[in-house]
Amino acid sequence: MTQIAQENAQAEVEALRMQISDRLESIDTLSEFQDLKVAIFGKKGELNAKLREAGRDPVKRVNYSPLLNELKLQLTQRFARKLETLESAAMDAALASETVDVTLPVRPQRQGSLHPITQVMEELAVIFADMGFAVAEGPDVEDDFHNFTALNFPEGHPARDTQDTFFMKPDAEGMRKVLRTHTSPVQIRTLLKQKPPIRIIAPGRVYRCDWDQTHTPMFHQVEGLVIDKEANMGHLKGVLLDFISAFFETDQVEARFRPHHFPFTEPSAEMDVKYERVGAGVKVGSGNQWMEILGCGMVHPNVIRNCGLDPDEYQGFAWGMGVDRLAMLKYGAPDLRDFFNSDVRWLAHYGFSPLLQANLATGLS
Repeated sequence: MTQIAQENAQAEVEALRMQISDRLESIDTLSEFQDLKVAIFGKKGELNAKLREAGRDPVKRVNYSPLLNELKLQLTQRFARKLETLESAAMDAALASETVDVTLPVRPQRQGSLHPITQVMEELAVIFADMGFAVAEGPDVEDDFHNFTALNFPEGHPARDTQDTFFMKPDAEGMRKVLRTHTSPVQIRTLLKQKPPIRIIAPGRVYRCDWDQTHTPMFHQVEGLVIDKEANMGHLKGVLLDFISAFFETDQVEARFRPHHFPFTEPSAEMDVKYERVGAGVKVGSGNQWMEILGCGMVHPNVIRNCGLDPDEYQGFAWGMGVDRLAMLKYGAPDLRDFFNSDVRWLAHYGFSPLLQANLATGLS
């Protein structure tokens, strides 16, 4: 009797497996699949009903329950494969029905525009590329060495203050990473992996704890670096005057360099240019007012030494400026905070056509 009962159970469970398999193979849509899944595996589904029935009979509990549990496992795997097939087919069908002819012209009311910061970044790259500079990039999250130590920031320097700097939680070794406070770490990384001569600009996002009309916690900088055996302040002045002339699209640039202090340059200076206000914007090259535009100087010997070079053999110059502030000055935006408010009306007014790329031949903007 036991052998006969087992054979009957196997035959009945096999018939159930074939029936469910045929139903599974016959469905073509995800909705049909979900209906069948509920009918088979649901709380009141066929498999659970069979298991409950077997559980009430001691004989069936012995003969049917193991077979039904094994069937349930097999069907679960088959249903998972079927679902993957149906989802893939649905995706292919959706892609086929939603194709877009990208060669068609964009409707004017739906055409996007470049953010002023993106526009200025492109203008900077074009200007400095024409002078022979390459673009270098680095991570936003930096360590103490690249962000401070290698740049001649001693322990206790105000720039390390947590009131100005976003520090991360200490790692397992007690070291704290930092959201970079300038793009100068990119210069350090370049010096450590590339032999002079070096001529790069380093544009990117930087982070400091500040928020008002002319400061934001996240903003953009571009820094430049030249390292060789003959670079001097005269070369620095020439590069920056050519940059200001090209960026503000004027041949009349009057500038002055005031002594300043930066830990990573010596001597250090701030560059002022003469300007006058024209509406909300400024016009560089005329007027009688002075405006500080950037900081610069000769690379400090300690920085060169920290990067494994001999300061008696190599020297260079560097500078840094705020991209957001340059955009404000050139295009007349009154409040820096508006740059990050995600207001499409503001972008419609200050944005630039993505089809008109910046170039020196026909004009940057």
